[in-house]
Amino acid sequence: QVQLVESGGGLVQAGGSLRLSCAASGRTFGTYAMGWFRRAPGKEREFVAAINWSGGSTHYADSVKGRFTISRENAKNTVYLHMNNLKPEDTAVYYCAADVAAGAPDSGYEYDYWGQGTQVTVSS
Repeated sequence: QVQLVESGGGLVQAGGSLRLSCAASGRTFGTYAMGWFRRAPGKEREFVAAINWSGGSTHYADSVKGRFTISRENAKNTVYLHMNNLKPEDTAVYYCAADVAAGAPDSGYEYDYWGQGTQVTVSS
């Protein structure tokens, strides 16, 4: 069983930056791929970014490419989402997720464990 706890959300003005963190329990964090997803009010959950077990491979949704960066520190059991040049449309609850199969997929259905989420609000 893996527990994931997100932190770092908050209120920021458009153009600002935030760094989200996701701390994982368990000794096998370094074998999982990790992903970030978000759900905006009235919308379905969408993929944001994913990273493979080593951190050597990442991919992003087109909407955040060039603005967001996913990274991980396996020694700290933590994955990060660095968000720059934030826009009001980035407002959402952000979730981290762990993929035991380590494929780092875009589909949330393929992830095995989820955090409770952290709210990010971007004002215009």
